[in-house]
Amino acid sequence: MNLTALTEELAAHPSIRSKLHIAATTQALSLSAGTTGMPGDDAAAIPSRQGGWDLFAGEGFMPQFVQDDPWFAGWCGVMVNLSDIAAMGGRTTALLDAIWAPDAASALPLLSGLKAAASAYGIPIVGGHTNLNSRELNLSVSVTGRAERLISSFAARPGDVLIAAIDHRGQYRPRFDNWCAALDAPHERLRGDCELLPQLAEAGLVDAGKDISQGGIVGTAVMLAESSLCGYDIDLSALPLPSGVAIGRWLRTFPSYGFLLSVRADRAQRVCSLFAARNISAACIGRATDSSRIDLTCGGARATFWDYEKTPYISLSKETAHA
Repeated sequence: MNLTALTEELAAHPSIRSKLHIAATTQALSLSAGTTGMPGDDAAAIPSRQGGWDLFAGEGFMPQFVQDDPWFAGWCGVMVNLSDIAAMGGRTTALLDAIWAPDAASALPLLSGLKAAASAYGIPIVGGHTNLNSRELNLSVSVTGRAERLISSFAARPGDVLIAAIDHRGQYRPRFDNWCAALDAPHERLRGDCELLPQLAEAGLVDAGKDISQGGIVGTAVMLAESSLCGYDIDLSALPLPSGVAIGRWLRTFPSYGFLLSVRADRAQRVCSLFAARNISAACIGRATDSSRIDLTCGGARATFWDYEKTPYISLSKETAHA
């Protein structure tokens, strides 16, 4: 394996570089990790008067994706938002959708996908926005949730073990690096898999991590590292792959159920065993370092994928930490 070529290919890939757009928005809005909700996490976390945290998140979807596969885009509108809440150690309470379509018939597959996923995960859609005079089909979905204890992008520490927990029981959707392991899963299993994250947080086993998003494993690792002001060494020989999937593609894949967790070393095996009990692949793939780099290693070779000190990725570093 040529690690240098692999890191260069990944660092130039559009799905990974798309996260660079975050910095322009946060700068325009004067947002930082220290502002309300701590931007940079998977969901905004607001302290609740009743104790714990209120969570808020939202997703907008690439127009080409929505237009090519509207039913699946609707399903993803639910699925990815639930992953954001679970990644924070929370439980989803409700969803809002906003759709744009040329007419009601064009909107129907999108709405059907939303409805099917909401039913599968047992989450209510409580309202939203509809425009049936748009030239193209588009979608965004927002979500609310609650957490008793947080899993945060800002809580990783040098010395942590990096765990990749990903459901391999799926396949790629056409044209995109989206790995879907949800459509054929029993609904109770989907709900139980989401529930595992808040259980890990409440048990004190996990307090740092992110869901694996459009940047894949490597892009998500940079966001987690930059938020927590640490680095990661990722051992590619320790990363499990689904049958027939090339490692380069897997490192940039957006899975339907996938999380990177930065875990204290004495808790790592317990965390992996709890995922394994649900037949979810969970492996210790690296360690957090006192650096600003994401380095990929394999068989004694090493190459730097990203150094956020030289090239900021999301420009949202840790200024304060969640209590």
